[in-house]
Amino acid sequence: QVRLHESGGGVVQPGDSLTLSCAASGRSFTNNGMGWSRQVPGKEREFVGGVSYAGTQKYFADSVKGRFTIVRGVAKNTMTLQMDNLKPEDTAVYFCGASPKGSAPRGVQDFDNWGLGTQVTVSS
Repeated sequence: QVRLHESGGGVVQPGDSLTLSCAASGRSFTNNGMGWSRQVPGKEREFVGGVSYAGTQKYFADSVKGRFTIVRGVAKNTMTLQMDNLKPEDTAVYFCGASPKGSAPRGVQDFDNWGLGTQVTVSS
């Protein structure tokens, strides 16, 4: 069983930046795509972005494109989500996920393992 742990969430103001981190334990994800999703209570989980195992292929949801970026760690079992120009509608629990494939996930269906999430709140 691979465990995924997110960190870096918090409360920020609109326009601020925040970086989330994810680390996998139990194995090294040297050949697995990874990514992020987010969810608001009562709503379906929303795909945020995905990155291939090599860190070169990336996909982002239209809602965050141009504001969020994903960087794969050197060891390939870590990953960051850099969020810029945050908006109130970005408020959600953010989940780190892993894919059984090496390609970049393009939707929530491409993941098979999730962390427990970290809360991001954007409010003035």
